[in-house]
Formats: sequence, C-alpha cells, structure tokens
Amino acid sequence: MTGYLDELTALLRAGGVPDEQAGAIVADLASYADETGADPEEEFGPVGRFAEQLLAARSPEADAADTADVTEWRWTADVFADRRMLARLGDQGWEVDRVDALGRFVSHRDPERPQRWEYRRERVTPGGARALAARLAPEGWEPCGTWVCFEYFKRPRAATVGPAARIDSPPAAPARSVFFSRRFYVVTAAILIVLVALWLLVGRSSGEGADFFAGLAAGGCTAIAILALVLWWSARRRR
Repeated sequence: MTGYLDELTALLRAGGVPDEQAGAIVADLASYADETGADPEEEFGPVGRFAEQLLAARSPEADAADTADVTEWRWTADVFADRRMLARLGDQGWEVDRVDALGRFVSHRDPERPQRWEYRRERVTPGGARALAARLAPEGWEPCGTWVCFEYFKRPRAATVGPAARIDSPPAAPARSVFFSRRFYVVTAAILIVLVALWLLVGRSSGEGADFFAGLAAGGCTAIAILALVLWWSARRRR
C-alpha cells in the first residue's frame, strides 16, 4: 500500500497539486484503505489512471476557489471512529458547531484565523447533559452536539498549548465525508446474519406473509437491541 500511495503523491505533486493538499488527499485515502482493509489498486484502480482522475477533477474554477477555503463541512463517523476523526479534523482547524438530525457533524473552519480544536465524548443519561456541561465548563469545554446517549464537547487547543494552536496553512477539506471503521462493518454484518437467521426460523416456517413480516420486525428489533448493546459496551471499554 505504501508504494501505491507514495507514487500517487508524486503524481499529484507533478500535476500541480500543492504539497499540503496532496498530502491531505493521500492521507485521507490511506485512512480509508486502512479502515476497510481494501487494496488501494483494487479499490481505486491503477495509480496512473487514478491520479489523472483526481487531477481532472481539479478544474481551474476549483483551483481558484481552493478547497482549503471551504468554511462549512458536514461529515459523519461511526461510534468506533468518531473520537479519532474528531481529533484528526480538529487538528486541521475544523470546529464542530452541532450534530444534525442525520448524525452528521456540522463544522466550519475560520478562513482567516484557523486554529486547532480538541474534543471529548461523554456518555450521558437522560437529563444529565446539563449537569455534565456545568462540571466540564471550568476546564473550557462547551457542548457541541448530542447523538443518542453521547454528548460531544469542544474547546480551542489554545487553552492548553497557547499560540501553537494557530494553523498557518490548513490542509484542504478531506475528499470524503463518511468515515466508517472495520468494527462498524462487523456489527452491520452481524445484524444481517441475525435478520437472515430469524427469517429462516420464522419467515420460512410459515406460509403466510404476515408471519414473515412479523418475523422480520422481530429481527429488526433484535438487531437494534444488539447494536445498542455493542455500542454501549464499546463506549464503556473506551472511557
């Protein structure tokens, strides 16, 4: 994988992509390949052709606007990868404003004075978010989003490192906005297995469509319960 990505970096730089942007693009692709376990050449195609596609997507208008100047960006990650991605993107100057109804982090970056941000995720019980925010406020943490049983907090890195938190040349926004981990795909596969097993046990044992759909509904509820337990167990282990 390293050889493929090194060659891709060289081709992008030779095509006129600034070093920082080329590095950000390749780092994003490397993260995706690492998370999914995919072989870069099988996933993206021959390196030369893939580089040509990336360079062709950089129209003169896009270059003039420069993706590093994008001020708002929405992205999502599963519960196994969200803290890692928050740390990575916060270090690139992305400040999360909220979590929308679709579970996406709505974030922006100051185009004139970008600075690094740091984040933390806390598991909360119903009605406990306000007390938790009050407890963390003296340390400079402020709420920036809620998803299911998780509360997200942010604070400028300047609170701990001072002027070093400033970013002189922020990298471009990542080429993708969905970051799912291998563990997410494992859980999804487990849910599908449960659904298929329940269909075999309930749906096929009855000739009536109503029974099949009842079994499917039961399978869906079971799958949701399993997912909730897995997420809770994972969050507890990672605290």
